[in-house]
Amino acid sequence: MEKLYKGDLMEFYKREIGFSKPRNFSRRISASEAMVKRLDLYGKLTGHEGCVNTIDFNATGDVLVSGSDDRRVILWDWATATSKFSYPSGHMDNIFQTKFMPFTDDRKIITASADGQVRLGLVLENGRVETKKVGKHQGRVHKLAVEPGSPYILYSCGEDGFVQHYDLRSNSSSKLLRCSSFTENNKQSGSIRLNAIVIDPRNPNYFAVGGSDEYARVYDIRMYQLDARTSSDRPINTFCPHHLIKTHDVHITALAYSNTSELLVSYNDELIYLFQKNMGLGPVPLSLQGEDLNKLEKPQIYSGHRNSQTVKGVSFFGPTDEYVLTGSDCGHIFIWKKKDAKLVRVMIGDRHIVNQLKPHPCSPVLATCGIEKTIKLWAPTSKDVTPLPPDVQEIMEANRRGREDHSRVTLTPDMIMHVLRLHRRQALAYIERRENLGDVDSDDDDDDGGGGAYVLGFSDGEEGENSECSIS
Repeated sequence: MEKLYKGDLMEFYKREIGFSKPRNFSRRISASEAMVKRLDLYGKLTGHEGCVNTIDFNATGDVLVSGSDDRRVILWDWATATSKFSYPSGHMDNIFQTKFMPFTDDRKIITASADGQVRLGLVLENGRVETKKVGKHQGRVHKLAVEPGSPYILYSCGEDGFVQHYDLRSNSSSKLLRCSSFTENNKQSGSIRLNAIVIDPRNPNYFAVGGSDEYARVYDIRMYQLDARTSSDRPINTFCPHHLIKTHDVHITALAYSNTSELLVSYNDELIYLFQKNMGLGPVPLSLQGEDLNKLEKPQIYSGHRNSQTVKGVSFFGPTDEYVLTGSDCGHIFIWKKKDAKLVRVMIGDRHIVNQLKPHPCSPVLATCGIEKTIKLWAPTSKDVTPLPPDVQEIMEANRRGREDHSRVTLTPDMIMHVLRLHRRQALAYIERRENLGDVDSDDDDDDGGGGAYVLGFSDGEEGENSECSIS
């Protein structure tokens, strides 16, 4: 601990005597392990009436936008913990993603929802917000990807397996491709329900998707005409940990690209993996066998958390992506060093489950959300360098046992149909309860997980079923 303090003091000393440029000083301090170990709860944003499923900073980092099960979008001045304004999104179901469009003065906000719609909110000069539908999937839409630096171009992925392309100048959407599963004969068959899509910041022609199988697929937009009827599913590369190839009981919940095109992949009830470009399996992953597969370098692994009960995000943290972070079913936030996967922080982020984490674009600040109805903000305000909790081994062991116990469960078709019917009845009962009684629970007095939020869900492809808190 003393060493960490001395390191910080040395950086300040170099800055004072002119040996360190302001930008370099800021980067080194923000990336220091001591700074990460001083992260503490800075404040809470209260205003939503349902689980908060999505958060996003604007380009300068002074405004945060959020979306919730209450189907409202709120823009926050997070530094003062106040709402700037809010508006009804026009969605008919839970909001899963909100994003600012770049270079629009924060006046264009794109949203995606469990109702399958992609909608645009346009903030007018008089302060009113007009919303309109710009696209539609057959099934839930979990994620959007905005082309870096473009105020017009974005993509969506849905549980129907389609990736759609949008150009806001023409108010048009086009089906780009339908993601298909791989088979032993190297042909593609049924569609993959997609949960995640990200664009490579170093080359926006490349984007990656992940969903209901074990492969993260990378595509080149230049290979496609904007019509899925004439464009087949042709990834240029695929990524998967070698021990998960040809498994059928895992799926991808989240992806993230680093500033150097490293691909971070988070699996449901498995672990997190960091892939370099040279670790890809190629466009046809099942063609690699034996020695050819063994020649490939294996990805970095990040473990200790559990990602089972909800759709959790994963992210890089630090000015040059020095850290990897995620939420966990145990309610903790896990932060590892990217380079060696050393666990440096485990902190309580939610009384139930931490789902999404969004780093500030310029400062060592972090926003998180989960089953509760608030957004939590974290900043290096602690006077002390916080060590790992004394029960960290017990926390990690409980998460490991949960993963292993879950992997031994075999769901028969009859069991799956029973769970689907039960889930439908629970959802309908919950909707009726909300309509009749209103949602009166709060983070402070609710001890049962958000007044009925579901932590287990299955999608049988029917539209309109309520799915709380980004459940998959």
